[in-house]
Amino acid sequence: MKKTGWLILLLFFLQYMGITQKTYPSRLKVFIDCSNTSCDMQFIRSEINIVDFLLDNQAADVHVLITSHNTGSGGDQYQFIFYGQNNFKKQADTLRCSTDPNATDFEERDLFIKYLKLGLAPFIAKTESAKDAVINLKVNRSDSTQITTQKKATKDPWNYWVFRTGVNGNLDADANYNNSNLSGSLSANKITDDIKTGLEINAGKTKSTYRLDDGNGNIEKIVINNNSYNIEQYLVKSLSDHWSLGYQVSLSRSTFSNNKKRIQLLTGIEYNVFPYKEVNTKRFTFSYIIDLRHNKYIDTTLYDKTKESLIGQGLNSKLTFNQKWGTIAFGLEYHNYFHNWKLLNLEGYTSIDIRITGGLSFNLYTSAELARDQIYLPKEGATAQEVLTRRRQLASGYRFYTQFGINYRFGSKLNNFVNPRFD
Repeated sequence: MKKTGWLILLLFFLQYMGITQKTYPSRLKVFIDCSNTSCDMQFIRSEINIVDFLLDNQAADVHVLITSHNTGSGGDQYQFIFYGQNNFKKQADTLRCSTDPNATDFEERDLFIKYLKLGLAPFIAKTESAKDAVINLKVNRSDSTQITTQKKATKDPWNYWVFRTGVNGNLDADANYNNSNLSGSLSANKITDDIKTGLEINAGKTKSTYRLDDGNGNIEKIVINNNSYNIEQYLVKSLSDHWSLGYQVSLSRSTFSNNKKRIQLLTGIEYNVFPYKEVNTKRFTFSYIIDLRHNKYIDTTLYDKTKESLIGQGLNSKLTFNQKWGTIAFGLEYHNYFHNWKLLNLEGYTSIDIRITGGLSFNLYTSAELARDQIYLPKEGATAQEVLTRRRQLASGYRFYTQFGINYRFGSKLNNFVNPRFD
C-alpha cells in the first residue's frame, strides 16, 4: 500500500516537473493569414524581424487571422485574431483597430503594423529572443493630444453623417476605336450600430466611336452613346443582434437597359444566424424583400409595353466563413413577379479558398444565373452593330462561370527575407 502511494506521488511529481519545464522556442514562428484583405508582407517582414514568418500554418506557433470590414465613416476596421499553437495552445487574443477615412496608405500601414506588434508581444515575451526586443511604450505628443481630445468628446459634431462627392472620367483611344466616360456622384450616409441610412446620387455618360474599313478604302463611323443615372435613399434599422428591417426607394434611368425612367420601392426583413458583431469571421443571413416598381421604357418591349407597374418578391441568403483553415462564401438570390411567376431570376455563387494541409490548398469560384425576367428588352431586338458594340443589353436565358485550382508548396518553410530588387 505504501509502495503504491509513493508511486502515485512520484508520477504526480514527474508530471508536475514536465509541465513547469515546458520549453518555448528561441524564435517565435508566425503564420500571417490575410483572409479577406490584402497585406503588405514585404513591409511586415521588414518591420518585425524578431520572429520567423512561415509559409506553413500548421508548423507555426501563432496563426494570425486578419480580416477587414468597411466602417460607416469610410475607413476600414481590421480584426486580428491570434491563435496559439504548439506550446502556445492555451494562448489566444483578438485585437481591433479602425483607420481614418482620410488616412494615407502610409498611415494605414503604420496603424496596421502597430496592432500586429501589440498582438504578437505576449507570445514573443515567452521566447528566448524576447531579450533582444525593442520596446517603446511612449505616446507621441500629437497622438496624446488627440487621444485626450477624443476622450472628452462624447458627441460627433456631424452626428455620424459622412458626405462624399466626386467626378471621374477616362479616355481610351487608338486609330480605330475610342471610348470616353464621365461620371459624377454625391452621397450622404450615416452608419451606427443601431441604424444605417443614406442618400446617393450617381450619373454617367459613355461615348464609344468605332471606325470600320470595308476593305475598299471606305471608312464607316459608328458612334454609340449611353447614359444613366440613379437616385436612391435607404434606411436599415437594427431590431436585435440577429434581426434587421429596412427599405430602399430609387429613381433611375439606363439607355443600355431600355429604361427611360424607373421608380422602385424595396422593403424587407433580414435574419442573421450569428450575431452581427461577428461579421468579420462568420455570417449566415436570410432576407425576404417585397419589390414595387413602375417602369417607363425607351422602346416598346417584347410584351408590347411602353410602361407598366409591377410587384415582385425576393429571397436572398448568404453564408460566409473567414477561419484559420480558409474562406468559404455561398450566396443565393431569387426574384419573381407576382402577376407571372414564370418571370423569375435565380442567381448563385460559391467561393472556396481553403488549406487542406500545410502546403496543399484548393480554390474554387463558381457563379450561375437563370434569367427569365428580362421584360424590358426591346421588341425589335438588337441590330448586328448593337450586338458587336454592346450598345444594348441582349437576351440571355442563363449565365455560367467557374474557375478552380489546386496548389502545392514544398521546400523551405521560412519567409523572412526582404529583397525588392527589380520589383
